[in-house]
Amino acid sequence: MRRRAWIVLALLVCLMLVNYADKVVVGLAGVGMKEELGLDDAGFGVIQSSFFWLFAVGSVLGGWLGGKVRARWLLAGIATLWALSLAPMAAQVGFTTIVACRVLLGFAEGPTTALAMQVAHSWFPAHKRAIPSSIVVAGAGIGPLIAAPVLTWVILAYSWHAAFAVLAVCGAVVTLLWLVGGDSGPEDAQGGHGAAAAGPVLPEWVPLRRLFSTGTLIGMCLLFFVAYANTSVKVSWLPLYLREGLGYDATTAGKLVALPYLGSAIAVIVVGVVSAVLTRRGVGSRVTRGVLPGAMVLVSGVCTIAFSSLDRGVPQMVLLVLSSCLNSAGYGVAFAGLADVLPAKQRGAVFGIVTGIYSLGGVVAPLVVGRLVDGGDSIALGYGNGFLVLGLTMIAGALAALLLVNPARDAAKLTAE
Repeated sequence: MRRRAWIVLALLVCLMLVNYADKVVVGLAGVGMKEELGLDDAGFGVIQSSFFWLFAVGSVLGGWLGGKVRARWLLAGIATLWALSLAPMAAQVGFTTIVACRVLLGFAEGPTTALAMQVAHSWFPAHKRAIPSSIVVAGAGIGPLIAAPVLTWVILAYSWHAAFAVLAVCGAVVTLLWLVGGDSGPEDAQGGHGAAAAGPVLPEWVPLRRLFSTGTLIGMCLLFFVAYANTSVKVSWLPLYLREGLGYDATTAGKLVALPYLGSAIAVIVVGVVSAVLTRRGVGSRVTRGVLPGAMVLVSGVCTIAFSSLDRGVPQMVLLVLSSCLNSAGYGVAFAGLADVLPAKQRGAVFGIVTGIYSLGGVVAPLVVGRLVDGGDSIALGYGNGFLVLGLTMIAGALAALLLVNPARDAAKLTAE
């Protein structure tokens, strides 16, 4: 059973890998896409933002279906939609078609993280979920890490259309692999706790209004919102920032884009291990699953402001990578903190709603950055203004989360009620 759990976890990582490769491809293809379609930065910002227009709808719908449809079929259906939305981009398409395909892809990918977390948690008891959660999130870093140099080569050797064709095929392959080996685990059937679970035993059902009035869910929603705003800007604008704002050539930019994702994939797992070790040593969930991710997003916001004020060079790239690592590293343990206050049968639905809420950061952030780039006295200054606003927003959200998040306190209150 334990071996099967790790096999399913590996398949979930593959799903997350393709999921985030799909997100980053438009940024990598941005220069060629803008030239072919005659787009300015604001128009390209619309394409980037359109991915998130129905992201929240897909997240909530997928979370609701997560409690009603078997995970094997639901995630396979979602991955099939990814491939179908990417396939038209392999041919010559116009602005409207691109937007429509990105909207469909966003709708299909919206519930992926929430469902992947729900399935991962169903294979592990509560006190052992920090590391599996972090490994799932690491797939989000591994995807662009592999995709950035590979797809850059495909774009330079063939065209940006070929990059979308490659991703469509990858989506189809991952779908088949999941159908063969993926499904929910025994913890889901046991109510999500298992024999070795720590902490209070939550009731089977709590009204959603009551759940979303807890400090933990309010704080986590704010933290995820600002963190995902950072992630969406990185996915949408980082390749263009490196080329247009800092003047790197396409090959160098493709390699540099991979660095934040490499650091993020490593940092996510390291922080998951640190959280698990602290938990085994008796440190409370407020610190391991609340203060830890909140502090990392706070420092990430400071690094974002810092690198936006520096010129091109090693110090700036170090701060950029550090900002990305810290921002991503808290996702896994933060999801584990959410699970601590959620009844097992409601976990998928609430994860979907939370994902839908924080995805709004992905709608707003690329549009704001696009407007600021267009409105700057120069392209470099416009990007600097965009990252400055992003960093300040992250600091505000992280401070709120540090004050509000306390899984142990809120779980005890829900149990007592």
